[in-house]
Amino acid sequence: MKKNIKVGFVSLGCSKNLADTEVMIKLITDAGYSITTDETKADIVVVNTCAFIDSAKRESIDTILDLALLKENKSLRGIIAAGCMAERYQKELFRELPEIDAAIGVGSVRDIVAAIDSVVKGERFESFGDKNSSPLGGERVVTTEGYAYLKIAEGCNNRCTYCAIPSIRGRYRSRPEEELVEEAKALASGGIKELIIVAQDITRYGIDLYGEARLPSLLRKITEAADIPWVRLMYCYPDMITDELIAEIRDNDKILKYIDLPVQHISENVLARMNRHGGSLAVRDAIRRLRDAIPDIVIRSTVIVGFPGETEEDFAELCDFVEKTRFDRLGAFTYSREEGTPAYDFDDQIDEQTKQDRCDELMGIQLDIVEENNAAMIGKTIDVLVEGFDKEANAYYGRSKADAPDIDGRVYINCAQDERPKAGTFARVRITDMADYDLIGELA
Repeated sequence: MKKNIKVGFVSLGCSKNLADTEVMIKLITDAGYSITTDETKADIVVVNTCAFIDSAKRESIDTILDLALLKENKSLRGIIAAGCMAERYQKELFRELPEIDAAIGVGSVRDIVAAIDSVVKGERFESFGDKNSSPLGGERVVTTEGYAYLKIAEGCNNRCTYCAIPSIRGRYRSRPEEELVEEAKALASGGIKELIIVAQDITRYGIDLYGEARLPSLLRKITEAADIPWVRLMYCYPDMITDELIAEIRDNDKILKYIDLPVQHISENVLARMNRHGGSLAVRDAIRRLRDAIPDIVIRSTVIVGFPGETEEDFAELCDFVEKTRFDRLGAFTYSREEGTPAYDFDDQIDEQTKQDRCDELMGIQLDIVEENNAAMIGKTIDVLVEGFDKEANAYYGRSKADAPDIDGRVYINCAQDERPKAGTFARVRITDMADYDLIGELA
C-alpha cells in the first residue's frame, strides 16, 4: 500500500524552490504516500535541485551522491531529481548521474506522483513539461515555522548576462491576484505570522497579466484580506521602485520596513556588461527615495564581484559605494561562469583567486558596518518571531523585523526553563549582546 512507502525531500537553493517542494509534498500526501523528514528511513527521496551557480550545482550533485550510498546499503529504493538542475541538464542527467531513478523539470512539478509510482515499480521516469505554460502555484504543505513564502510569479524576462534563470525557469508569468489573495488567507488561517513575497523579480508583478506593474495593488489586497502581522518583500529590482510602491511600504502597517534590493554592482561599466536595467542611476535613486520616505527602512542587497572585465577601479568604486551606502544587510558573491549565458563568452574573465580576494575584502567592509549597527541595538527591546531551539547555542532563536530567513542574522534568546518561548509566536526580547551578524538577548 502507498501509505507504507515513505518519501523524503531535500529542497536546495532558493525560497522559490521551497514553494515548489511544498506543492509536491501536498500532491504526494493526497496520493496516499507517507512523508518522512529522516532520509535514512525513506524509501524514496526527492531532491529539488538548484543550478543557479556552480556551487549550487555541486551541492545538488553531492546530495544525490550521498543518497546513492543509502541505495547501495539497500535502505533506499529510489532517488528523484526535480527542479532547476534537472531542467537545465535534462539531456545529460541520467548519463552523468546514473544513481538517479527519475527526473522532473520545473514545468512538471505535478508529475511528481507519477514519478514516484514509476520508481516504486522499478521503472525509470522522466518528464520535462513546457515551463512557459505549466500551472503555477497550488495547494501545499508549509514546512517552515511561523512564516511562509508566497510565490507570486515564475520565470524572468530581465536577461542579465550572467544569469541562466530565464533559460531554466522560462519567461515571466504572474499569478492572478485573486488566487494569491486566497492563498494568503489560507496561510493566515493556518497560523502563519510572516508572509514573504517572492519571485525572481516581484516588482514586475502583473505586467504580463494586466499590462501594468501591480505589486502595490496586490499588497493592499493581501494585507486587507489576510490577518498576517508581517509581510516581507524580497527580490525587488532598483529600476522598478516606484513612488507608489514606496508609499505602500511606508503607509501599510503590515508591510515590514525592509526591502531586498539586489544591485549587483555600482560601476556603470560593469552594470552595462551585466545588462542591468537603469544602471547606477537607478540604484542610487532607488536607495535615496526609499530612505527619504522611510528613514528607518532596512535595505538588504547583493553584489557580484569578479565579473568579466571588472577592473581594480570598478572594484574600488564598489567598495566605496558599500562603505558610504551602509546597507543594513549585504551578501557578496563571486561571479560564476555559467554555460549558455552571454557572459560565459565575454573577454577579460577574472581568475578565481582574485574573485575570492575581492569578495573577502568587500565582506570585511560590510562586517564592520553590521557590527556597528548591532552594537547600537544593545539595550533595546524588539519583537522576535521565534523559530526553534538551537542545541549548539543552547538557546532559542528567531528573527527580528530586520532579518529574513536563512540569509540574514538571528536573534538568540536566553531564558529560564519556565519561560520557554513557543516556535511560531512573537516574543519581546531585550538585546544584551552581539556576535558578528547575530544578536543575543533575553525575554523582556
